[in-house]
This record gives sequence, C-alpha cells and structure tokens, in this order.
Amino acid sequence: MRKIITIVAILTLIAVPVFARKGNKITIAGSTTVLPIAQACAETYMDMHPDVNISVRGGGSSVGIASIIAGTVDIGDASRHIKSKELTQARENGVNPYENIVANDGIAIIVNSENSISQLTLIQAKDIFTGKIQNWKDVGGSNMPIVVISRDVSSGTFEVFNSRVLQNAKVTDGSLMLASNNAVATTVGQTPGGIGYIGLGYLVDEVKPLIIDGIMPTKETIQSKEYPIARTLHMYTNGNPKGLVKEFIDFVLSSEGQRIVEEQGFINVD
Repeated sequence: MRKIITIVAILTLIAVPVFARKGNKITIAGSTTVLPIAQACAETYMDMHPDVNISVRGGGSSVGIASIIAGTVDIGDASRHIKSKELTQARENGVNPYENIVANDGIAIIVNSENSISQLTLIQAKDIFTGKIQNWKDVGGSNMPIVVISRDVSSGTFEVFNSRVLQNAKVTDGSLMLASNNAVATTVGQTPGGIGYIGLGYLVDEVKPLIIDGIMPTKETIQSKEYPIARTLHMYTNGNPKGLVKEFIDFVLSSEGQRIVEEQGFINVD
C-alpha cells in the first residue's frame, strides 16, 4: 500500500507541471504587416515570462482570420477589417471574432530611391496600377517603363489598397504579385522603374515613399487619418481576449508594447 501511495504521489508531482504548461502556449498567425510587431512583442514577453511559449507565423491577413474562424490559433493577425462573409462564416462556426487594434499604419506607395518622382495623386496611382499609365514620363518622370509590383490576393494590404486606391479595379496584367511586404520592398529597391506598396514598417533605404494627394505618410498624418491610405492593424481573438491571451495583448497595448510597435516602424495606438 505504501508503494502504491508513493507511486501515485510521484505521478502527481510529474503531472502537475505538465498540465500547467498546457495553458502557457499562444499560437499566432496571419498578416505579414503585423508579423514583426507580433514577433518582437512575443520575444520580449517570453523573456519576461520564461514559462510561456508563443508561436508566431505569417501567411497573410486572410490566413489569420480563417485560422481564428477554424479555431486553429489563439490570435489571428490582420492588416484589414474582417469581411462580412467571414463574420457570417465565423458565427456559423460558433466563433465571435473580436478586433483588438494594436497599431496604426499607412500603406506607403514606394518607388526606387533613384526615381525622380516624389509624388502622385490617388488617381495617377490607380492609373499606374491598372495599366492606363505605363511610362514614368507620363507623370513627369524619366522616359522609363513602369514595373508594377503588387501583393497577392490573400494579403490584407492588397485588400485595403484595392479598396482605397484601385477602387476594386483589376491590377494590370503582367504585374508582379508578391507574397510579403519585404518581397515588395526588396523588388522595388532592385528595379529602377518599379512601383509597389508596403506597410510603413517595411521602408528601407533602397526605396522612397511618395507623397500622395499632397500628403506624406508620417506619424502625424497617419494618426490623424489625413493620409489617404492610413489604416489600423489588428489582432483578432475569439471573443474578448481572456487568460494568457489577454495578458499578452494587454502587454502589446502597454507603454512597453507600444514602444516596440514604434521600434518596428509603425505608429502607436492613441
């Protein structure tokens, strides 16, 4: 009997930490725009809480929202708002997507840093991305063909750009459709006639953001929504966040978390 009690006691001591660890994991997937924020905040949070494990991956905003609807992640990152058809599907699945705004951002329309063009109107941008304008000389630049570089359709950045700039018109045939902000920035930086669009946090020296309708994307114009392609960035949860997920999102929204947001090149939430 004493041996049995001893064995039970040992198994209990072993089992308790295992069960405790099950609740110490957070899974995050979605927007490549939100990705650097999620990764940097997760790393800092895990340094502060060594018993917590946070898994972060990209895939695009559509992937993040679909993963929340399917119940395969705790947090779905998105650089756009959830669509009505996604909301309907979520409710059919018994899921209640809750939008946690974690940062402000502006979609920067970028060109190669050597391009003489410094500004466009929204109408000119639409005409370029839809193929109506095909040479930089037609907007005051050099006699050089325009190379259009866009995002893939699963991207929240594409969805916002499509709505605000293209007004749901089709991107020109022959455009390069890339899977991430980083890929767009890199390609434009290597292509003299290139033009693309990225989240503000992905700006690099090889590209320059254009003034759009007379307004440069800055912290002030994005927070005030004066910049015409300003947007918010989100972490979706199933209902109001609770437990460890709430603690993590509270950290992202804390002064330390918002400092990380700005370190990643984005704009803090007021």
